Amino acid sequence: MEQLIELFKRLLNLTNTSYIRYLHERIDWSSRMIGIVGARGVGKTTLLLQHIKLCHSVNDTLFVNADDLYFAEHRLFDLASDFYRHGGKHLFIDEVHKYPDWSKELKMIYDYYPDLQIVFTGSSILDIYKGNADLSRRALSFFLPGLSFREYLILAKGIHLPAYSLQEILEHKVEMPGNERPLALFKEYLSKGYYPFFPEPGYEIRLRNVVNLTVENDIPAYAKLNMASTKKIRQLLYVISQSVPFKPNFTKIGQMIDLHRNQVADFMFYLEKAGIIAQLRGTTEGIRQLGKIEKIYLDNTNLAYVLSNNTPDIGNIRETFFLSQMKVNHEVASSGQSDFQIGPYTFEIGGHNKSQKQIQGLENAYVVKDDIEYGHSNIIPLWHFGFNY
Repeated sequence: MEQLIELFKRLLNLTNTSYIRYLHERIDWSSRMIGIVGARGVGKTTLLLQHIKLCHSVNDTLFVNADDLYFAEHRLFDLASDFYRHGGKHLFIDEVHKYPDWSKELKMIYDYYPDLQIVFTGSSILDIYKGNADLSRRALSFFLPGLSFREYLILAKGIHLPAYSLQEILEHKVEMPGNERPLALFKEYLSKGYYPFFPEPGYEIRLRNVVNLTVENDIPAYAKLNMASTKKIRQLLYVISQSVPFKPNFTKIGQMIDLHRNQVADFMFYLEKAGIIAQLRGTTEGIRQLGKIEKIYLDNTNLAYVLSNNTPDIGNIRETFFLSQMKVNHEVASSGQSDFQIGPYTFEIGGHNKSQKQIQGLENAYVVKDDIEYGHSNIIPLWHFGFNY
């Protein structure tokens, strides 16, 4: 355990706390067990280390990576027991999904050491409610998305602006400092601003690696897929990335890549859970208020630029941005007459010449325009929706 402590202290010394992601303030850090899930590369590890550095003492805290070679010969439960006996109070476990039977051992730690706090991160495909041991009654789960446009401005440009509610956005409350031109900054964000590693060289290569590891490692491990199925998922992702946004026909897609339509639906679910695609559903009168899948998108605009063989269609980029930003805090559904619906509000997305034709006769309907700095009445600049979180 001494080597784990040394590695932990080294990581902690390298951790920058100049900016903390918004989710930190939303987490109830007093809970005995906390799970933070999200796609690869969105900053879960950094968030844990920042919290430790700001709020805990290294004397009773330990941070470990579940993929460490240490666990080739040691059990997680045994580490927790040893740590507890030496005065440990807070155990942070990164990438817990890489440890076999993680949920069973976390449940044991929780039950046998009631005064030891456990905080873990995992892939967004990890489901704490359906692990080998049910942790739903024990763990509070939080989802960390990639950077919003607002967060990108803070990290990349030092422009600090508050988050705005949907209602405030619709009331034109979003403002930029007078000397800043938002449209140029917005275009930067669309191509390389969603993932916190954007300042590092080789952003596109790093993002491709994130996608490859998700498809080749995370999804097969979660769904217990063989190599042939993994290859089919790659083929499916290629079809999606060249076609988005599109109305899915699972039978037709299955014929293209030699898969049964039910397998296509399953693979779509895995890709969505892993943060690679987003499935837009229709509104229904059902309990969950969600109906069948109406359109398929990539999860964020950066993926659209990296995975497309050509420059992505600008209409696709606009819709993808709106969906990726707004689904963090809202249930976004397709609209029968326009592009999107959020509760009572209808949104039509387009360029600066977009007309009101699509939403004529609708109440609470808005035209969301790209390439404009200011809005008025029911016309809202697209970039304003990047301040939702």
